[in-house]
Amino acid sequence: MPLFTIPVIVIQIHLTSETRCNTVSLRQGDKANGKRPTERKTSCSNQRVSRRRELGDVWTFCAIDAENKLVPAFKVGKRDHATANAFVSDVASRLRNRPQVSTDGLRAYPEAVENAFGVNVDYGMIIKNYGADTGEHHQERRYSAPTITFCEKREVTGHPDMDLICTSHVERLNATTRLHMRRLTRLTHAFSKKIEYFEAAVALHFAYYNLVRTHGSLKMTPAMFAGVEKDFWMVADLVKAAL
Repeated sequence: MPLFTIPVIVIQIHLTSETRCNTVSLRQGDKANGKRPTERKTSCSNQRVSRRRELGDVWTFCAIDAENKLVPAFKVGKRDHATANAFVSDVASRLRNRPQVSTDGLRAYPEAVENAFGVNVDYGMIIKNYGADTGEHHQERRYSAPTITFCEKREVTGHPDMDLICTSHVERLNATTRLHMRRLTRLTHAFSKKIEYFEAAVALHFAYYNLVRTHGSLKMTPAMFAGVEKDFWMVADLVKAAL
């Protein structure tokens, strides 16, 4: 995805999606044969740790400009401080003014935002608490969005506009991403055999979203609305830029 330096004012950050990514051939084979997944044994403990980091859940961090809907950065990795720091630093490197940043309640975000922006940011956090559906049809609704029972906004750094502390735009982006990437559709047979494949698929999706796809509310691409492109890209242009 091309690097953009854009005048973003309001940025929303969220952990938007996850997938099961199996990278060890033995583990994938055991899963396909209906056996219990096992890890390949190695003599070096560091190798075992490295393999464990490549197995299991892989999360996609992404940011969106609430005004022009451009996605300036994303990061695929574990749901930990290292990935959060790398992601927020990438976001900060693409902005040329003081933004207002909104995130959910992930504990890794305050440290990551401080490390990346310092004091040059107005940062607020929104924490949503969800209720549990225990009604007659709760098993039928287990993959549906739960009801929000409590919502709290917190001022973390600077002087954020409390009315603008929100993650609704990036949560809507999450739905778009799941709809357009079969790997992220719930209860799907599609998955990534290697994390590199998944990261490439995510990069292709967000490049298409920014440069090729007409946004429903903008009637143009987010890149055009943000002023970083003058015309629509074609898929052939994405292929040419990648080569």
